Amino acid sequence: MSTNDAPVKVQQIEVDADQSGQRIDNFLVTRLKGVPKSAIYRMIRKGEVRVNKGRIKPEYKLELGDTVRIPPARTAQRDETPLFVGDQLKIQLEAAILFEDNGLIVLNKPSGLAVHGGSGLSLGVIEALRVIRPQQKFLELVHRLDRDTSGLLLVAKKRSVLRQLHDDLREGRVEKTYLALVYGRWNGRQHRIEAPLKKFDLASGERVVRVSQEGKPSLTLFEQKRLFEQATLVEAKPVTGRTHQIRVHAQFAGHPIAGDDKYIPREQDALFRDKGLKRLFLHAFRIEFNDIEGKRQAFEAPLPADLQAVLNKLQ
Repeated sequence: MSTNDAPVKVQQIEVDADQSGQRIDNFLVTRLKGVPKSAIYRMIRKGEVRVNKGRIKPEYKLELGDTVRIPPARTAQRDETPLFVGDQLKIQLEAAILFEDNGLIVLNKPSGLAVHGGSGLSLGVIEALRVIRPQQKFLELVHRLDRDTSGLLLVAKKRSVLRQLHDDLREGRVEKTYLALVYGRWNGRQHRIEAPLKKFDLASGERVVRVSQEGKPSLTLFEQKRLFEQATLVEAKPVTGRTHQIRVHAQFAGHPIAGDDKYIPREQDALFRDKGLKRLFLHAFRIEFNDIEGKRQAFEAPLPADLQAVLNKLQ
């Protein structure tokens, strides 16, 4: 059997400490790579997947010592070709790793690289890391960054680390700070933008986020760092974690982010294009969190050279 094929006979898996607390559907998606999610849910619904010989629902959370019965499954035809990671991407990703221990990877994601495949992309950071490190049993994103956003990204190498950091994210114990260049002079040292956000699908199929009273509560703290004649460099701290939150809150405040192809008017963005900006000026430059032992950790990634060059030209 090739490494790409799904198992062709029944498996009996005993849940270890790293897997406990995980939903059975997510466990199966990770275990049965290449098997369509629809097929996995069908197996659960029909009772072909059993935990301790009993039927379960997709939301069942595994416990230490559970025995999971996994039936034979076939991969989808389109997934049978192994993902290819070129040498350039391998070198780029390895060079982006700022810190690594036995439970966590901290990397400085380049702009233009998606964190995961989808929307026409077969390969993102997490898929590439799994190909580069086939011996690593567990690799999962702790959080996400937009494709065009550069900066600090956490990847868990253990289920226990992922679970703790997800809990800390929900409870506000992870602090993320971004640098953004926005249009116009944003006077005043500090700004608190609290506006509910909702996702909308346009007729073109494009998804955008807008301020809406029907949306989810959202809060971003902005701090002015440097004033230019027609722009402002700010620090942005998202207190909540909504899609496009910093980008939409900046736009809502009247100061859209430079290079934002979704939320800045073309005539405003012309100022930044003339200074050589070719992408979104948003960089996740600092992250603070508690490690698995409870010790506070902080990492910083300096502003990339292409963004620093734009600031130099604005002076």
